[in-house]
Amino acid sequence: MVNDGRISAIVPEAELALHLGSETNVVELDGALLVPGFQDSHIHPTGGGTELLQCNLSEAETAEEATAAIAAYAAANPGVAWIQGGGWSMDHYEGGAPLAALIDAVVPDRPVSLASRDHHSMWVNSAAFRAAGMDANTPDPSDGRIERLADGTPAGTLHEGAMALVQKHAPAATLDLLVAGLSRAQEELIAQGITGWQDAMVGAGSGIPDPKDAYYRLIAEGNLKVRVRGAQWWKRDQGLEQVDAMIEARAEAEALGIPERFNLSTVKIMVDGIAENFTASMIDSYRDKCGHSTENNGLSFISAEDLAIYVTALDAAGFQCHFHALGDRAVRDALDAIEAARKANGPSTLRHHLAHLQVVSAEDAARFAELDAVANLQPLWACHEDQLDRLTLPFMPESAQDRQYPFGDLVNHGAKLAAGSDWPVSSADPIAGSHIAVNRVVPEGGSRPLGGEKQRLDLATILAAYTSGTAYVNHRDETTGSIAPGYFADLAVVSPNPFDVPAEEIFRSRVISTWIDGKCVYAAADVPVSSK
Repeated sequence: MVNDGRISAIVPEAELALHLGSETNVVELDGALLVPGFQDSHIHPTGGGTELLQCNLSEAETAEEATAAIAAYAAANPGVAWIQGGGWSMDHYEGGAPLAALIDAVVPDRPVSLASRDHHSMWVNSAAFRAAGMDANTPDPSDGRIERLADGTPAGTLHEGAMALVQKHAPAATLDLLVAGLSRAQEELIAQGITGWQDAMVGAGSGIPDPKDAYYRLIAEGNLKVRVRGAQWWKRDQGLEQVDAMIEARAEAEALGIPERFNLSTVKIMVDGIAENFTASMIDSYRDKCGHSTENNGLSFISAEDLAIYVTALDAAGFQCHFHALGDRAVRDALDAIEAARKANGPSTLRHHLAHLQVVSAEDAARFAELDAVANLQPLWACHEDQLDRLTLPFMPESAQDRQYPFGDLVNHGAKLAAGSDWPVSSADPIAGSHIAVNRVVPEGGSRPLGGEKQRLDLATILAAYTSGTAYVNHRDETTGSIAPGYFADLAVVSPNPFDVPAEEIFRSRVISTWIDGKCVYAAADVPVSSK
């Protein structure tokens, strides 16, 4: 039962009549599953929503479709002086690196800069290189790489910190565009049953505009419906001098007086890059095309020594740390930093968490529980697909081949789990993510489970990660993430009940309605919410 936006009671169906009044609204589930509203533990809603309003390549399934989409956008928007957007997939291009010439063929006269789906690379045309003053003499930055032609000329793809060489010359997104993007994202995510999230980048970084003022605009207009914990972006070219400004930003958010709706009490730290462009930080070195070891262990954006200093200071200041840690060396560095903070400051209730976790060494999998560090999973990635099989696994060190997204190992060692999507990197759909976590195989796919049977999660475990687990990470586990008296009535209805279908059919379930504070904020058009 729900009253005044909160769950007031849970009663047996046989006793329901005793609790009905003349104005009681009864919603019939007709066999569907009622769950706490899903919460995404790592997401970029403003960037994702904004890209949907720009040159959006996320629907392109081939390189040719991506180029056609760019041409269509340019033709439809002749007044856009610099075309921006993103969503292209690395596995559509040789070596994951599209060429400037492909865009030049359809847009030769205007700069174009398009983020990859994972936002760790950028595809640009020759006009953008000219606008940025880049040529064969432009050096790689310390935290990135420029793909080059045989003569050293920039080829068209920029990785990690090299993206900034072009992006700093592009027009900045207006506040109106960011507000429109955030609003669009909120609609998209609520329709997937998501009622809260942790925004993994508040503050400018990686080509994604700072969303803070967009949140404040929605709050002022009364249009922020979901519950948000914002992670302030740690600038890796700076140090401890950032902490005071972060404390001020946290206080500014607290002054809004709506901590149950919005706060900025987390700091996001990028420890490394991604495996597809060989910037994920690995203990053992990557292999070349012939399978031989190289001298490349990826990039550590922050040294292990500095990371420990920063995390200790942030922990002392009362900030939760949210790490991007994809390679096993990055995971180890992050865990070491948490351990250093524990030794310096004593135990805390800050719930530091590590996101992505593509490769975790066997010895480090056991440390999560020991350090009370949460494993923040993006389960949709934990399966064989082209980007992993073509651009990643052939180049991974032997020690990492069987340790891709080791969810089962983390659970067996007692790690707490949260779950998210990294949208717009991949779909935010929690049902799609749950299907992969349970099966480790793409829907209707015939490949073997990634990492073997031992890395599979059961459905109850992954649904808990998407609900109570992320509520725990967001410090909202006493009011959200569970269906219990006193909790906010943030709920989702899933049909068919995924517990009633075979595991390989979980992906066919979908959210048919979403409720926040007891009010229906989304209902599938073809499944009206029945009530009496």
